[in-house]
Amino acid sequence: MADVAKLAGVSHQTVSRVLNGAPHVRPDTRDRVLAAIRELDYRPNSAARALVTRRSQTLGVVSFDSTLYGPASMLDGIERAARSAGYFVSVTSLRSLDGRSVQEAVDRLRDQGVEGVVVIAPQTSSVSAVARLSSSVPVVAVGSGDQNRVPMVSVANRSGAEEATGHLLDLGHRTVHHVAGPANWLESRDREEGWRLALQAAGAPVPEVERGDWSARSGYQAGLRIARLPEVTAVFCANDHMALGLLRALHEAGRSVPEGISVVGFDDIPEAAYFTPPLTTVRQDFAELGRRALEMLVGELEGVAFSGSRVEILPEMVLRRSVGPAPGAFSR
Repeated sequence: MADVAKLAGVSHQTVSRVLNGAPHVRPDTRDRVLAAIRELDYRPNSAARALVTRRSQTLGVVSFDSTLYGPASMLDGIERAARSAGYFVSVTSLRSLDGRSVQEAVDRLRDQGVEGVVVIAPQTSSVSAVARLSSSVPVVAVGSGDQNRVPMVSVANRSGAEEATGHLLDLGHRTVHHVAGPANWLESRDREEGWRLALQAAGAPVPEVERGDWSARSGYQAGLRIARLPEVTAVFCANDHMALGLLRALHEAGRSVPEGISVVGFDDIPEAAYFTPPLTTVRQDFAELGRRALEMLVGELEGVAFSGSRVEILPEMVLRRSVGPAPGAFSR
């Protein structure tokens, strides 16, 4: 720091104020200090700065099964938002989301000196675990569920599923079949509920649910069963990977998409535009999810009361070539 101060022609206290973003530093002085920092490639000692400021500028994230697209994208969105806000991120990944595991993870992050924690809570067990958390640092949950003890940010999965199902019904399909995700995942539960509500509102039959595990393989297996049902003309899949497997099974069975059967997914994974045919899906804005979670957590750190609040990010329907009118629906 002394070398930076000497090169910039200021005191080391001024360098410290610039590094800590303090107000009342003249713009030309700030520019000289920043230029000296770049020229000397100065890296402030974060541990020393934490001792002085009593701020670690580090946030913790408790994640689960980040091999799956949804949790991995949530984590990426949170990390990007944290970096943009000037925070480091320490991540703990769990194999189980029971109450004890989540509590131990939060305690471990707290002991590392994090200022707050984001818990990615995609399963029913994780929501109850978050609701029971005891923590001396602020906690924000990212997921779904009905708990109101901690602030939560989630995607409006139910309304996204309703929109997808309604779009297919508007194209003249008598009903829409559904390939759901695991029953203990909140996103799966909400998407299934949205699908069911849309059918009931339209007075359409509610078919039996096919259930997968988020993988393309499970979608393929469901697709083999669906392909044998000639009355099926539309399918809504709870994620894009299962939709990919479904498309493969339909192709092998000689069921043309979208001429004979329409398919909609959920997530808008990067590969969805390159499926055969390109997949109509429901896009989740993970960047906005991360930004809002960080906004809540930083607000808690700065004394803004978010306790019990809930923010839902609206998804967006992305129309591609995997959907079409029901066979004969609009013919004269």
